[in-house]
Amino acid sequence: MEDLGISTTILAKLREAGYKTLESVAVANVSELASIAGIPLPTAHRIVSKARELLGLTLKTALDLKKEKGSLPKIITGSRRLDELLGGGVETGTVTEFFGEYGTGKTQLCMQLSVNVQLPRDRGGLNAKAVYVDSEGTFRWERIEAMAKSVGLDPEKAMANIYWIRAISSDHQMAIVEEIMDLIPKENIGLLVVDSVTGHFRAEYPGRENLAVRQQKLNRHLHQLARIADIYEIAVVVTNQVMARPDVFYGDPTQAVGGHVLAHAPGVRVQLRKSRGNRRIARVVDAPHLPEGEAIFAITEEGIKDVEE
Repeated sequence: MEDLGISTTILAKLREAGYKTLESVAVANVSELASIAGIPLPTAHRIVSKARELLGLTLKTALDLKKEKGSLPKIITGSRRLDELLGGGVETGTVTEFFGEYGTGKTQLCMQLSVNVQLPRDRGGLNAKAVYVDSEGTFRWERIEAMAKSVGLDPEKAMANIYWIRAISSDHQMAIVEEIMDLIPKENIGLLVVDSVTGHFRAEYPGRENLAVRQQKLNRHLHQLARIADIYEIAVVVTNQVMARPDVFYGDPTQAVGGHVLAHAPGVRVQLRKSRGNRRIARVVDAPHLPEGEAIFAITEEGIKDVEE
């Protein structure tokens, strides 16, 4: 923050207003920063521009991008086939959405990733911690314990490396994500999970008359998550519910909640479906760099695994 070249008075105002890292300044809305910190608009604009420059958020060539993004690590899921479908695992620097009906394995995947992110890099992890925002109360420490044992991690250490918080409303959920920005660099966070991202929005804004307000607010939240993934180069994973489409007579009669707003926000969208027994089918429905395809994986007592032939 001292590298911004601003007076100690303005620096103190920014910190008082909650802007404690370069990343939090870089992703700030200029008008909001000026208002909250009580500084002139041109000063706020200069500060935000300087922060972005220091973080390398400037004009780049495609080759620069290849060198930067091509080397970003990924988190393995526990299933080799699912990893192959995702191009090597769950990406850092982007938002990945898993959507599907109840019982398709969305939360199981999120918990497995929260364990796997702690693995060393040579084993498909990031040697980092996770933050788990739970809006539906489905997180279970017992599953974390079993999954940690399965991959050879100390269960208690693995649980201590996952920060869990229950979100009780859409406003609370958005506030949590805002506050997490300070925690990410301080605690070596490599994964942020929001399970589920749409639950509270759907419950609090029912009916067509509330649709516009809900979509605007959800759009803000999704952009908030995308900024965090991009700026901090961590993996952001969200889950989403599906709803029935009575107008569809052929094919899949369900669609992800959130409509076009959610469809345009995440970097990778994966639909999960039930198969026989403990088998689940994952299908990439939208990813700019991945071909559409499917993979079968299993949910076992030890976590996410490949299907035994």
